[in-house]
Amino acid sequence: MSRSLNQSVNRDLGKALHHYKMIDHGDRILVGVSGGKDSLALLTLLQARLARIPITYALVPVYIDPGFSGGFSRALQQYLDGMGFSLCIEKTDYGLVAHSDKNRENPCFLCARLRRKRLFEIADEAGCNKIAFGHHKDDIIETFFLNLFYSGNISTMRPIQSFFNGKITVIRPLAYVDEDRIRRLAAAQAFPDFCNPCPRAKISKRKEIKDMLDQLYRSNKKVKGNVFSALKNVNPDYLL
Repeated sequence: MSRSLNQSVNRDLGKALHHYKMIDHGDRILVGVSGGKDSLALLTLLQARLARIPITYALVPVYIDPGFSGGFSRALQQYLDGMGFSLCIEKTDYGLVAHSDKNRENPCFLCARLRRKRLFEIADEAGCNKIAFGHHKDDIIETFFLNLFYSGNISTMRPIQSFFNGKITVIRPLAYVDEDRIRRLAAAQAFPDFCNPCPRAKISKRKEIKDMLDQLYRSNKKVKGNVFSALKNVNPDYLL
């Protein structure tokens, strides 16, 4: 891996961790693993970081299998076994339920909500006080536009958020890291390419937003930075 790339990603990871005080000594952190490059990068970065810092914490990787045929849970488990992790796999029918005729909601929304709910339950069962997701800077920007266009509200994912009176805290340590850098890091680390069996994997609303933003980014390299800065620079006096 390029030393500069590794330093860049770790610098922004550390910046988010320190800025939002995401991790404390003795934390037990459930890491939501999807099989994608983002969550695998997060897991390996947090593990490697333990050798360089004066505190310690435990990582508990969990994969919620949505139940589609052609899933990769066994291959993911074998890969993480080789890295020294013990992966917890929760087999569900959430994806099938979300895409069934009984669901009138957005399939992606319902599936994500069910998986997130179960992660909170597993975190409580496993004694984890924090849940780490692999959402990065691009995810945060895209979520803002998804909520704006399709939910009619101005909001996005927060880098850190407390739930149940502080019992569990959600953290997003990759909040300052661009997707492109994670993609290059994944290639350098030779992460396996697990094929997402979800029928909407390539036709989601998020994909539409991503394509729209990519066009804007190509037209002006300052757009992404400006949008991300705007999420921290809200002027309510000029909103309805």
